[in-house]
Amino acid sequence: MFRPRIIPVLLLKNKTLVKSEKFKKFRYIGDAINAVRIFNELKADELVFLDIEATSEKRTVSLDFVKAVGEEANMPFSVGGGIRTVEHIKQIIAAGAEKVIIGTYAVENPDFIKQASETFGSSTIVVCVDVKKTLLGKQKVWITNAQKRTKYTPVDFANLMEEKGAGELIIQSIDNDGIMNGYDLDLIKTIAESVKIPVIALGGAGDLSHLKQAYKEAYASALAAGSLFVFKGGNKGVLINYPEKTDLNF
Repeated sequence: MFRPRIIPVLLLKNKTLVKSEKFKKFRYIGDAINAVRIFNELKADELVFLDIEATSEKRTVSLDFVKAVGEEANMPFSVGGGIRTVEHIKQIIAAGAEKVIIGTYAVENPDFIKQASETFGSSTIVVCVDVKKTLLGKQKVWITNAQKRTKYTPVDFANLMEEKGAGELIIQSIDNDGIMNGYDLDLIKTIAESVKIPVIALGGAGDLSHLKQAYKEAYASALAAGSLFVFKGGNKGVLINYPEKTDLNF
């Protein structure tokens, strides 16, 4: 029986794992490579690593880190952070990543997604779309770790990225990030219905019912989360975890 991919998303800040709320209030989680070892044991489908400071610091995610993950991980993994050139992608894939994730530069230079997908194949190129409501309640795409608002609506940008050749879209709600009250189902559904490429839901998952909702009701192709896989209990004690396959009855 088919079930969607379940993907832990791990944030890197100063080369360690952190978790955020609404892209703020960063909390230290632990060592990234140790987390990879635990997810190996728990048989996670896939992992995503995002270096959240790379773009603002005008650098790329550390290749040494990518190599370390590649040597340890038993599952496919994707990485993002400051990617702006074909050479960056070539180096990251050579270091062991299966896919790269591009956010800010996809907005600044949409044609780069076309160049990247033509060079490496669409399946290698994932675009992360960070979405936040304005004071008037309209949703816009934001970049640079939610520091800059763009002109794009989520649907317009998703359609543009599909046109340019992106293989997948991560749709992340900034407003729901770390709150653990559920995904923005309307946002995910609207985009999933407007594009033909896979849509990965991210931002707000707090339990398995939220994953199932995003799949069943919002048509997400894959389900990603951060807090769900690093916290346990009402007090949010740090504990790397992943659901048993028997619990994933979609």
